[in-house]
Amino acid sequence: MKIGIIGGGNMGSAIAAGLVASGHAAPADITVTSPRRATLDSIAAACPGITTDTDNVAALRGTDIIILAVKPWMVQPVLEEAAPRIDFRSQTLVSLAATVSLADIDNILRNYSTRRTVVRAIPNTAMAVGSSMTFICHAPDTPAEGVRPVVDLFNSLGTAAVIPESQLGAAMALCSCGIAYVMRFVRAATEGSVELGLYPDRAKEWFLQTMRGAVELLESTGANPETEIDKVTTPGGLTIRGLNAMEERGFTPAVVNALRASVKQ
Repeated sequence: MKIGIIGGGNMGSAIAAGLVASGHAAPADITVTSPRRATLDSIAAACPGITTDTDNVAALRGTDIIILAVKPWMVQPVLEEAAPRIDFRSQTLVSLAATVSLADIDNILRNYSTRRTVVRAIPNTAMAVGSSMTFICHAPDTPAEGVRPVVDLFNSLGTAAVIPESQLGAAMALCSCGIAYVMRFVRAATEGSVELGLYPDRAKEWFLQTMRGAVELLESTGANPETEIDKVTTPGGLTIRGLNAMEERGFTPAVVNALRASVKQ
């Protein structure tokens, strides 16, 4: 399986590094392109053996999966350049552009092969450490043999789920944008702990372990979060005071509103 990645920014470089670290792909089977030589030099230094090039055509030659890891406004010009050189009978095109739909891509490619495998994949930055939650969607008539290698690829970078494109906006808000919301929660908890007298590094370390414990509890028991909350909220206790203080200041509505705001209208 040879993989071409057009775009060596944060997402493209994280995918390349993650594929090598997981053993899913050998460095020699990965090509990354970018107009910035400094970006490519950084990728080559981090993953010796990866092919890098400033010409996007290099990511198309002999590759099985072509990953388009460019900003949404660059999708059309990059595809218009690449499309005449893509063998749509044997190559799968994967777009990471969050706001570019399958219909948008089809419209760009309308003058090329009607038999093509095009997939949208929305990972998050945790794929750099093999823990991404990636969502994958494709047209209903896309052959399974074209989608399966893409799912396997992103499973090697964490966990991948195939969902209808109609659900992609909500899933993206929950997990792609959501990783930033979790980071903000960690920061806020750390700042509050410092005010109470803890050192910031230790506070962050302890809170991260608390988050791991919460995740393990939910995963191992399959319980509703409220069930686990009930176990630590004794009448008149400290935890219920803290929870009530959070809700008085709009914690739950703030989270819901953040998710709504992160969905493309």
